[in-house]
Amino acid sequence: MVSEHANPLAVLGAVDAGGQNLHVAELSAALVRLGHEVTVYTRRDHRDLPECVVAPNGYRVVHVPAGPAEHIPKDDLLPHMDAFARYLRERLRDDRPDVLHTHFWMSGLVGCRVGRELDVPVAHTYHALGTVKRRHQCDADTSPAERVAVESAIGQAAARVIATCSDEVFELARMDVPREKISVVPCGVDTDQFSVDGPVPAKKLPRRIVSVGRLVPRKGFADLVAALPALSGTELVIAGGPAQGQLSDDPEAARLRALAAELGVADRLSLLGQVSRDDMPALLRSADVVACVPWYEPFGIVPLEAMACGAPVVAAAVGGLTDTVVDGVTGVHVPARDRSALVAALRGLLADASRRAEFGAAGRDRVCSRYTWSRVAVDTVRAYQKVCPVASAPADYLMGES
Repeated sequence: MVSEHANPLAVLGAVDAGGQNLHVAELSAALVRLGHEVTVYTRRDHRDLPECVVAPNGYRVVHVPAGPAEHIPKDDLLPHMDAFARYLRERLRDDRPDVLHTHFWMSGLVGCRVGRELDVPVAHTYHALGTVKRRHQCDADTSPAERVAVESAIGQAAARVIATCSDEVFELARMDVPREKISVVPCGVDTDQFSVDGPVPAKKLPRRIVSVGRLVPRKGFADLVAALPALSGTELVIAGGPAQGQLSDDPEAARLRALAAELGVADRLSLLGQVSRDDMPALLRSADVVACVPWYEPFGIVPLEAMACGAPVVAAAVGGLTDTVVDGVTGVHVPARDRSALVAALRGLLADASRRAEFGAAGRDRVCSRYTWSRVAVDTVRAYQKVCPVASAPADYLMGES
């Protein structure tokens, strides 16, 4: 695995630490459980990190010296990818892996270079596409100018592209990535950790909406705050961003609080800041509705975690959310940034307890049948087998997951 900025051992919710970190960590652990040897190469971003560490779940993490040993925003990492590639080339020259699975575009750039030189097949997962980011963020997009062209080149050079949802396949087709080299393998969820059983914290008001994500405008939290005046007896709890004690310095937190004050709902908005993985299932179980309404979303793990906890989901009909949340079965789709539609969907679900229960049960069933990490790992191995026949999973396990 090559994951240049997303260390699988990082604390989730910090800057540039989110779904990709979790994906790499959980997929690596699930592959180890299938009997594979997995090493993750990620950039050393702190001077105290050891060069190599074995994670509790059995995969190795190698911290690559590429640039200063400090946090650098991911959009500023491109100049350090030559150093990353040199290190990776030397590490792998005498210990060639069967496959390089690269994550995010800069890792793909590194992996395709090294894979070509060492004759190692590359499977690539984009996690997010520059074309989509540019379309939605316009001048606010801080990605390097080279990103879109590099992503297109990776799609041509990689032996296999592993897309996380059907919407991504259509985007890749527009980039002239051949459909025959694309496998669709979604992200997953730990259905033991995220379950319907366990503690449920008390609510302040009769109804609770929970939303989770990094505190950035594109996550759509402002739309949820704006919906509160139309939803009496309802509190909005937002988890994510910096630790609670640092929220006062966060610009997005300040913007959301100001909006809530302006609308007269400040007493019904709770910003929790960073919430630990251990505490997240209880928070999701406490929700009458989990709302995931970003402007765009490459995949989105939170809806899966909510469904695993038996919570109904209101989701923006974007990216991977159109695959994971089944409209009218496990939740409700709304157009992104459509506040009227959002209010109508939330009001309807909050007023109908039996419908919420039906959606919650169906969501749990859907996650357990399609989105466990064991199932994701088996499907990933099948993608590897397209370019690396020796990558195999135990036959009896495959039979059980088919």
